[in-house]
Amino acid sequence: MSVQAALPNTSWSYLGHDVHCLSSRPSQQAKDVLLKKEDGPALLLLHGFGASTDHWRHNIPVLSKAYEVHAIDLLGFGRSAKPAGLNYGGALWRKQVVAYVKERICRPTVIVGNSLGGYAALAAGTDLGEDAAGVVLLNAAGYFSDDKRVSKSWMAKFRQRVGGGLLKDPLVQRLIFENLRQPGTIRRTLNQVYIDRTNVDDDLVEAIRRPSLDPGAFKVFKSVFDTRGPQGQPLDQLFAELKAPLLLLWGQRDPWMNAAGKRASFLRHAPSATTEVVLDAGHCPHDEVPDQVNQALLEWLATQSHDEVSAVQIDP
Repeated sequence: MSVQAALPNTSWSYLGHDVHCLSSRPSQQAKDVLLKKEDGPALLLLHGFGASTDHWRHNIPVLSKAYEVHAIDLLGFGRSAKPAGLNYGGALWRKQVVAYVKERICRPTVIVGNSLGGYAALAAGTDLGEDAAGVVLLNAAGYFSDDKRVSKSWMAKFRQRVGGGLLKDPLVQRLIFENLRQPGTIRRTLNQVYIDRTNVDDDLVEAIRRPSLDPGAFKVFKSVFDTRGPQGQPLDQLFAELKAPLLLLWGQRDPWMNAAGKRASFLRHAPSATTEVVLDAGHCPHDEVPDQVNQALLEWLATQSHDEVSAVQIDP
């Protein structure tokens, strides 16, 4: 079942455009049992490319038993507006997340992000200062200064396969977009990036397909897949600016990223007080192995006392 069915849909405006968001809080009974959590941080969950708040369907019900949990659809995705003329990319989503924390949550917040949302979480975490109670990255996107720009990213590999010149052709762009939003293509793509395909169900396919039918979705696709790419600030610069505690959650069998190489780069540049949890999963561990991700996140939130990078292996 979609998490939308269990939680009221709310709306917030950023730059004059509607942003879809969800929030859930512990019951009063839970607060009475978990008194120390009542004054704890809020959580804000950020989806990856093509996804939405629906992708946190197995996380929000569990995490909100102990914490105030929010999730938003980044502009251009999900149920949020997809206006023409916006410069879609890291800078836009970074500012959107900062504004949401300051305007709607109004308290220290742990920002959790997957893939593209991971980049937005890290970037926003650096800007929020003391308002960032922590940052959690699940197979986060982005590049380092010593990379050859984004040449190693899944998006760059996509461009290489299709051909940068072809992607400039409006007809080719439209054909690619139409193919990518077909239910069969969505399911095949998910099957490539989920190692355990149990949760690759009709609800998930529809959650990705439905927003692609919205007016403006094609323009968002063209903007994000422009050959210049929405690169944003390098990850090493963001890590150097980050003051909040950091948790790295890795689906180590992610076919879209060189997970081993990415992990090495992340640990080389991440702050010393960083925790790493390695999972036997693909690109979206929060939906593929949600019980393990929820457990790891709750344990990390409960401790927040790590002095150095530590690696934890959670077996499926």
